[in-house]
Formats: sequence, structure tokens, C-alpha cells
Amino acid sequence: MGFKVAVVGATGNVGRELLDILAERRFPVSEVVALASSRSLGTEVSFGDKVLKCKNLDTYDFKDVDICLMSAGGSVSKDWSPRIAAQNCVVIDNSSQWRYDSDVPLIVPEVNADAIVGFRKKNIIANPNCSTAQLVVALKPLHDFAKITRVVVSTYQSVSGAGKEAMDELFQQTRAVFVSDSVETKKFPKRIAFNLIPQIDVFMEDGFTKEEWKMMAETKKILDPKIRLTATCVRVPVFISHSESVNVEFENPITVEEARNILREAPGVLVIDKHEAGGYITPHEAAGEDATYISRIREDATVENGLAFWCVADNLRKGAALNAVQIAEVLINRKLITAKAG
Repeated sequence: MGFKVAVVGATGNVGRELLDILAERRFPVSEVVALASSRSLGTEVSFGDKVLKCKNLDTYDFKDVDICLMSAGGSVSKDWSPRIAAQNCVVIDNSSQWRYDSDVPLIVPEVNADAIVGFRKKNIIANPNCSTAQLVVALKPLHDFAKITRVVVSTYQSVSGAGKEAMDELFQQTRAVFVSDSVETKKFPKRIAFNLIPQIDVFMEDGFTKEEWKMMAETKKILDPKIRLTATCVRVPVFISHSESVNVEFENPITVEEARNILREAPGVLVIDKHEAGGYITPHEAAGEDATYISRIREDATVENGLAFWCVADNLRKGAALNAVQIAEVLINRKLITAKAG
């Protein structure tokens, strides 16, 4: 028996990716419903070889829906997720709205799948921030082996993390530079074409941005509250895939070779680490792929038990849509939910 799945925010970057991944992974659906705001009513989106017309979220009845994949932003999720969950439909939310709620599990299946049982408290499961998701997939097996005490991470995040308008802005600014037109800035605080912006989300009182705070808070909730983490998040002129430079300190000794072997065996990880020109993964190569790629693994001799590595993943897939679908698969595989039609 298949499950009826609703995708909220189906016309957005992540919403379209959710539909693609449900089809790619042959998710056991009886029906998929594409939902969006009233202004997108009737917009067509693809689901495998089918075309779905978007229905209006405001008027949709979720009483026969089993799983709702929510990707419509925090304010929509705040309003709608509890109402949908109250109709015995499990909500898997991609916004930051529920991540820090103690009654809502924050899940990366390769890292803390067992925590999913807590979803029954509110019938809501949170998807982590895109930059956090790939980081904890890499950190988990290393933490199990040598116990991480501190992480310093600098991110190089693609514009797709800020939505379709951000991708359009990078394209339009790049074209304007080439034809010597004026460069217009709308979505970002400064020009993004051929530039870097050391700000993602708003600034907080301590000088960190909200994106940096999210990485700190979410890593603690998902992996270990004792881990100290500091982040610098940078927007770069790349369309898809986030990259991270990661420095890790451990309580116990760990060699480069041990780390490389551990990561090679880790779920969701692919190690591409050759000490030669091009022997590493770039964001362009990671786009459209499911894995979290690890390269440039090396010892940090400036601290005791230190390692550094390069981490790249498609932020629309593992950072968002793929992780959400994997959460839904855990619910089904562990028989934590049954189809209403069944």
C-alpha cells in the first residue's frame, strides 16, 4: 500500500527537487499532491513522467494525507504545520521554524535516525540547515571514533540556498558585467557576481550571523551538545552546492589514514582525496549528486589531535530535499507510520 504525500512549496527550488527525488527513489506513493500559494494555483510541476498542477494550500484538506513535505518558509510552516499535524499527517519541515523546539526531532538519517521516535509529540520532524546537514554527516563517524571537542568551519555557500531569486540575480549580474551594463543588487546586500559576501542571514548581537548560529545550535542538537563549534558563513558566486573548510579537534588521537578509512565506510559519504591537481571535489561536480564529498584530509599540527578537510554537497539535495525524503523513508522502514488508506 502506498502513502499519500503532499509537497508544500512545490514551485520553489527545493519543492521541485523534492518531487524529483520522490520519483528517483521510487518512494512508495499512492498519490503525490503539489501545493503552493494561491498565486501559483494551476502552475505545472514535474513528478517523474507525470505533470502535476499545483493546488491551493489555503483550501486543501489533509485528512487523507500521510506525509507532508513542507518547504514554504518559516512563517508558512509556523501557521500550517501544527494544523496539518493535527490531522494525523506527519510534517517534515525544511524551514528553521521547528528545529530548536525540544519536542521536535531534528534529523539527519545517517547521524541520528533513532531520535525520530520523538516525532509523536507534535507530529512534526525538522530538517536541518543545508550547511549543517552535510557537516554532521562527515563529523558523525569521526566523533564515534575519537570524540570531537571543537570544530572551526568556514562555509562557501551557493546562491541557490537563498532561493530562485538569488540564482536569477547571480545570472543577471554576471551577464551585466560581461556586457558592461549596470549591476543591480536586490536579493543580496552587495553584488554577488565575481564577489564574495561574508554574511548569510541577519546579524545577531554577538556579531555572528543567524546562519552561523544555526550551525552551532543544530550540530549540538543533532550530534553532541558538548561539541564547541564556531562558523563563518560566506555566500559565493556558485549556483548549486555548498563547500566547507572544516578544522576538527578530537579528545583522542586519530591519524589521517584512520580518518580516511572511517569516512570511506561512512553512510552518505564519498572520499575523493588524491594529492594531485584536481584530486578533490568542487561544487560544480557535486551538483545533482546525493553524496557528501570529502577531500583534502590532512593533519592539523597546530593542535593536539587535529584534522582538517574539505566538504562539498548539493545543498538542494542532501542539504534539503534528499534529507527530507530520507526522513520519510525512515518513518516507513521502521514502521512508525502506516498509510491511512491501508
